Amino acid sequence: MDEEKLSAEESQVLDALKEIIDPELGIDLVNLGLIYDVTVTGKHCDVTMTLTTMGCPIGNVLASQISQAVMSVPVVETCDLNLVWEPAWNIDMMSRYAKVALGVHG
Repeated sequence: MDEEKLSAEESQVLDALKEIIDPELGIDLVNLGLIYDVTVTGKHCDVTMTLTTMGCPIGNVLASQISQAVMSVPVVETCDLNLVWEPAWNIDMMSRYAKVALGVHG
């Protein structure tokens, strides 16, 4: 996701999503590369995301946390989460910060 092309409202949503830490990895969802897109249209937000694995046991917990974070942005009144599996998540999608924090080289 190109953060430079986001509107002010979309940047606020992304900042809120950076507060959600994956409990297994200890890194936020944005730096893990799990958030593919954030779109704010009027007072509605769509978040397109994935999980590290299809059988992720904390998927429902994360969905609840994501909805709460998005709805904490003053302009947002409604939110839809779009969980996708394409493209499949891989470690190359992580930020440099996440890779360093997790000891991933390459």
